[in-house]
Amino acid sequence: MPIDAKRSLQLNDQGQLRHFLSLDGLPRELLTEILDTADSFLEVGARAVKKVPLLRGKTVCNVFFENSTRTRTTFELAAQRLSADVISLNVSTSSTSKGETLFDTLRNLEAMAADIFVVRHADSGAAHFIAEHVCPNLAIINGGDGRHAHPTQGMLDMLTIRRHKGGFENLSVAIVGDILHSRVARSNMLALKTLGCPDIRVIGPKTLLPIGIEQYGVKVYSDLASGLKDVDVVIMLRLQRERMQGGLLPSEGEFYKLFGLTEQRLKLAKPDALVMHPGPINRGVEIESAVADGPQSVILNQVTYGIAIRMAVLSMAMSGQSAQRQLQAEEQN
Repeated sequence: MPIDAKRSLQLNDQGQLRHFLSLDGLPRELLTEILDTADSFLEVGARAVKKVPLLRGKTVCNVFFENSTRTRTTFELAAQRLSADVISLNVSTSSTSKGETLFDTLRNLEAMAADIFVVRHADSGAAHFIAEHVCPNLAIINGGDGRHAHPTQGMLDMLTIRRHKGGFENLSVAIVGDILHSRVARSNMLALKTLGCPDIRVIGPKTLLPIGIEQYGVKVYSDLASGLKDVDVVIMLRLQRERMQGGLLPSEGEFYKLFGLTEQRLKLAKPDALVMHPGPINRGVEIESAVADGPQSVILNQVTYGIAIRMAVLSMAMSGQSAQRQLQAEEQN
């Protein structure tokens, strides 16, 4: 699908967000607006009453065809803080396992008058399919699809970097590990490029680097030491055993020996380099505990910023859908 087709699906006629499916093709101004909106929501989490009335009377439905405690929980919290009603369905254990199709499941949910679907699915492109064919008049948020995209994770990583480093224009950022199976890596590369980061590095064993990854405008390294030299940010990725087939890795021990982030290796980066990880962490496989819990780690901050980003995306997509419906109604009159 060409970028402009994706863009028109995600944005309404005024260029506002109406679905959030991928960061591909979204303009820098919109990504900045998401970050700015999330910034304004961070203080809600510090209040005694952690609520704003933006989505009062709206229903947010989390439809997870793939398990994820952290993403589902932060979307639930984000929707509740916006005063929405929240339904969470772990569909992997319900209707689809009884032979009901994705299409039927969503049609039934649509009949319950939900306003926003947050969808997580093991198949790449599932969220696009739903936004295009099943529920075009509801806001669809991609909570992660296959190896394709995890746009809210990409944006919460950008918020983490911006809050700790101020901006993107002078940064060197390294993304390390299982790039091949990682939707987070793809979303991060797109976001960093769009936001003007001049030096994006991907580091991993050759078997875990996708063919043609250079098209993202990144520098590719298969040696950790040279890739980490003088970077400002290190984003470690989880080894995705469940998505691997065959012998892509000799062993987890071998991976840690060559690509695990230890205190010693972190010294190759700048002294104030941030350490990030989308979670859940495999300690002693991707990262040493002393680094994960150390002074340069912002892994727990990422979780906090994730709630604010998801609040921003939910509220902006709802607003964009409402504006589009209003425009269509005016045209019909």
